[in-house]
Amino acid sequence: MNNIRSIYFIGIGGIGMSNLARYFMSKGKKVAGYDRTETSLTKDLVTEGAEIHYTDDIKLIPGYCKDKESTLVVYTPAVPGENEEVRYFRENGFTIQKRAQVLGIITKSSKALCCAGTHGKTTTSSMLAHILKQSHLDCNAFLGGILKNYGSNLMLSDKSEFTVVEADEYDRSFHWLHPYMALITSVDPDHLDIYGTEEEYLKSFEKFTSLIQPGGALVIKHNIKLSPKTGKDVRIYTYSMDKGDFHAQNIKIGNGEIRFDFVTPKGTIDNIQLGVPVKINIENGIGSMALAWLNGATAEELRHGMATFMGAKRRFDFLLKTDKIVMIDDYAHHPEELAASITSVKELYPDRKLTGIFQPHLYTRTRDFASEFARSLSLLDELILLDIYPAREKPIEGVTSKIIFDKVTCPKTLCNKEELLPLLENKKDLEVLLTVGAGDIDRLLGPIKDILEQKI
Repeated sequence: MNNIRSIYFIGIGGIGMSNLARYFMSKGKKVAGYDRTETSLTKDLVTEGAEIHYTDDIKLIPGYCKDKESTLVVYTPAVPGENEEVRYFRENGFTIQKRAQVLGIITKSSKALCCAGTHGKTTTSSMLAHILKQSHLDCNAFLGGILKNYGSNLMLSDKSEFTVVEADEYDRSFHWLHPYMALITSVDPDHLDIYGTEEEYLKSFEKFTSLIQPGGALVIKHNIKLSPKTGKDVRIYTYSMDKGDFHAQNIKIGNGEIRFDFVTPKGTIDNIQLGVPVKINIENGIGSMALAWLNGATAEELRHGMATFMGAKRRFDFLLKTDKIVMIDDYAHHPEELAASITSVKELYPDRKLTGIFQPHLYTRTRDFASEFARSLSLLDELILLDIYPAREKPIEGVTSKIIFDKVTCPKTLCNKEELLPLLENKKDLEVLLTVGAGDIDRLLGPIKDILEQKI
């Protein structure tokens, strides 16, 4: 890395790519990149010093990124193989690495605390990072969400030996990491376009557990379908909301607050308050506090960290909260995540109508889990279902949002993004609105909020 003067990112606007870009800018490197669309995140990166363009064109690559001796090229597997810029760098002998490879190199010399799982990993790693940052331990962190406390997905420290990493299982990326300790929240099958079968998906997580360093630890959700393959010197702990080595007791939910006592293998820490008071965050909090506790965070530091955690954008994000209308946005894009998100909202507002707007993400995920999506979405009082967001994929014949829609049992409407805002303007029974999905639904959040505010 010492010989590298510039880093070029292909897919720089991705949440994981952007924190690496910020890291290298903090080290005084020149950073440039390409992404398909301009977003608020890419605008922030430009403001911070990155040079970004949005057309796949080698003529737009800055001259300082065309010296193969001093340039590192970082790409995300989500970028299509026919990308002209990828081809240019490959054909001209540049050093090209996946994001996860680079992250593995950066974190190798620190105590990496890696949070993995089909869902929950962004919130859990974000909570952990915030607890450590507010404690005597401090930390570096590479996160999969923009933390409201810091306005960033990157935390840096010149004194801490700890680095918190959100460990992504897509394309087996987390196999490049070197965990000192790891946490696994869930292993519900996903990314079957990569893995093919649930068995291969589970094997990938087993491989991840084998990477934990001697003297480290694995904190794993109680009773999940996984057989860890840790080394002999790695301790294993379990956690969940109500069972395991780490769990909660005396849970109190009411008056917009959630409090509980945190049970550890060596005693109980009472009166933990959730800064983001939704039920699914009890379990996320247990996991994050478990890793912090194992590394020496004190009882008071755990209490303070949890109470002051404001959450990550698009993770159970309250955008509007009035007596008449509530709007919540969530990144949920897997059937289990959807069910947990919807259930949490219904527990918060049991006497109010819950309307959900869902944008499916990926044709393959829609095809593989159509029935499961329908089952989760049927928990809503009413569903508005949008078209599939394709991301990196090309259309698959016969796979549209309708294969979910036809199986949903609650009142429902199928529409495209252009039809959504007029539909909401004419609706008179909106009480609690939940927007969910991992695509570009976030671009509509401002206009949706404006419509709801006019109804108050």
